[in-house]
Amino acid sequence: MADYTITHAWRVDDYGVVQTLEDFSGLIVGSDINISGLSQTNLNGNHTVYSLEPYEFLGVDDDGDLLWNYSIPRMNQVLFVDVGDDIDRTTNSGTLAYTPTCTWITNAQVTEFLGITAATANDTAYITTCVAAANAFASRRRRAAGYFDDSLSTAPSGDVKLGTTLYAAALYRERGSVDSFASFEQLGTAAPFGSMGRILQLLGVNRPQVG
Repeated sequence: MADYTITHAWRVDDYGVVQTLEDFSGLIVGSDINISGLSQTNLNGNHTVYSLEPYEFLGVDDDGDLLWNYSIPRMNQVLFVDVGDDIDRTTNSGTLAYTPTCTWITNAQVTEFLGITAATANDTAYITTCVAAANAFASRRRRAAGYFDDSLSTAPSGDVKLGTTLYAAALYRERGSVDSFASFEQLGTAAPFGSMGRILQLLGVNRPQVG
């Protein structure tokens, strides 16, 4: 989960707006967020990001289009639907929290790599679990290595996509085994069939930062 400090909050024409102190890397339109700690308590709660436009929000025109003042920048601004009376923009203190969800690979790509068709609902469910784990692992390791501009919805490159797929497939192949696919290299914990070095190479990680 990522937490960001809110510095300002307001509402115009049934749209809530908050501005954060930090750059919210990874937050995109459609992300689910939670706002808490604001003195305007009716802005607190769960919302869905509608716009990240970095200019002063003026309201909605007669056609329902959003209006912006492009001469006044509002960096780190988050807009969401929130029906209620207008609230003036004021200095505020609160927290915007969201849980990034990476979707670089899908079940279909993993089953294609494995060359199998899921036989049961349990197989499908476990592949889904492995895909989610691989997406989270790959995204987290990339960010730890200094890749801060990766999109969460699209793999940064073909090699990263393949590395994530390999890791998901390795997790699936470990199912039901005791130690057949395990190695204790690289991560200090059990890793699948000695391929972790290749996976990390494809992900472009195992180095402290990127120039």
